[in-house]
Amino acid sequence: MKIKLLTVMAALFIISSAKAQPNRPKIDTVFFEDFNQKTLDRSKWNVEVTGHTNNNEQQAYVDSAATLYLVNGANAEGAVNGALVIKAVFKPGFTSKEGNKYDFVSARINTENKMEFTYGTASARMKMSAGAGLWPAFWALGNGRWPDCGEIDMMETVGDSSWTSNALHGPKYFGNTPLVKRNFFPAGTDVTQWHVYSIDWTDQSIIFKLDGNVTYTVTRAMVEHYGRWAFDNAKFIILNFALGGIYPASVNNVKTPYYGIAQSTVNKIKAGDVKVMVDWVLVTKQSK
Repeated sequence: MKIKLLTVMAALFIISSAKAQPNRPKIDTVFFEDFNQKTLDRSKWNVEVTGHTNNNEQQAYVDSAATLYLVNGANAEGAVNGALVIKAVFKPGFTSKEGNKYDFVSARINTENKMEFTYGTASARMKMSAGAGLWPAFWALGNGRWPDCGEIDMMETVGDSSWTSNALHGPKYFGNTPLVKRNFFPAGTDVTQWHVYSIDWTDQSIIFKLDGNVTYTVTRAMVEHYGRWAFDNAKFIILNFALGGIYPASVNNVKTPYYGIAQSTVNKIKAGDVKVMVDWVLVTKQSK
């Protein structure tokens, strides 16, 4: 009963910015994850293990209780029913099965082949550590070859606590995509506090929101100015915590001690103070 109640509360929060209407359409829950169990529910989530990285990132993704675990009570830091923690760990000399060496390990999970959706509202309540070079993300990806499959970056941050970004990637608009927006937090708030990051996705637009407030709207016409609209196919959700790489380095211009990761951030990771927390993930859509 508690899970059902929280689902309703989360859905109501997402649509709270809309004006009350007497004939408001019925909203169905497609997916809800409250992270209220003792361990990650692997019937909902895949845990990725990679011995190579993209974008010159500096971490390996591992399946380990050191980098991916659930907490509750006071350890959940305000997440009522518990929370997921993705933690960056300093592990110099870690060698992947491919023989590649890394000094950092972290985690990445996805819902591929377990929960995929086309259109609707997807949201997550999250809080993250700050530090130049930390690159957590909440995003959605289609099946097939990238970027033709389409990518929706619902939330990315590269360690500057004052802003997050939204972006779309697809054919002829990928990498340094023109469809990107940096969103600054209101005074007195930042990325280290709990916020709800969400999208409203239709066949004609994708609207990005922070705490229910619109931050960026991309229409089909805007996308088709650059290339094919790659957002009519099913997407799965990804939560990951990358370290360093092209995007952080392009913002902070750090090359040493690690590409895109400042020494101050390395010190935080060594001290065990760097993590991403996820209270819940929710996907809804209007009933037909």
